[in-house]
Amino acid sequence: MSNNPGFVSEIFQSFQGEGIYVGQRQVFIRFIGCNLSCAYCDTNVEDENFCLVKQKKDIQKIKNPVDAGQVVNAINSFIVQKNVFHSLSMTGGEPLLQVDFIKDFAAKIDIPKYLETNGTLPERLEEIIEFVDIVAMDYKIPSATKCDDYSKQHRKFLEIAQLKEVFVKAVFTKDTTVQDIDDVATLISEIDNNIPLVLQPATVSRSFKSAPTVEQFFSFHTVAKRKLNKVLIIPQCHKFMGIH
Repeated sequence: MSNNPGFVSEIFQSFQGEGIYVGQRQVFIRFIGCNLSCAYCDTNVEDENFCLVKQKKDIQKIKNPVDAGQVVNAINSFIVQKNVFHSLSMTGGEPLLQVDFIKDFAAKIDIPKYLETNGTLPERLEEIIEFVDIVAMDYKIPSATKCDDYSKQHRKFLEIAQLKEVFVKAVFTKDTTVQDIDDVATLISEIDNNIPLVLQPATVSRSFKSAPTVEQFFSFHTVAKRKLNKVLIIPQCHKFMGIH
């Protein structure tokens, strides 16, 4: 048993559905737990008592907490297929709530590590940045999340993340304003105007109805491009593909 076991919802393979690496095939490890509660969050944990390893039609259940050896074995069962997977996506929830666990297994995985994070825990990122290759950082816009303003944390986070490859993703809703997007672009540009920004329209669901308008797509892209070299509008593509 590892000294630092972790709580994991599932380990599975799929195609990245968000951000600049959309369409890339990855192994996903989904961590349980988050320090935020965003209005548009669509993460669903089936059973916190077990980690589900989903290999094609075979589902293996491992009791939580899992140790690093179990995670390494599960991930390696996928990446035995050489040159198939782009990276290991560490997602959640918020992976940085379990940095000691990540330290135990990340160095033992022989594909690039891709961290999907809400960007609010810069001190935790600093602890594991050496184990990460790509950082996909969410910028939490208060008008969209209905949470607090985390711009100070985002700034510190990006200063650390820029040591590696990084891009920023900002989900927006009908309540998001041009000023909100200008604030996001300004903060990023003050660190590096070459950091890509992905503006992601919130996906409508049974529990979330605040869909942005097409007019917002154009106005938000225009204002962000005044300060950043690469700005993209990319929805949650996996929703359209009908994959996990």
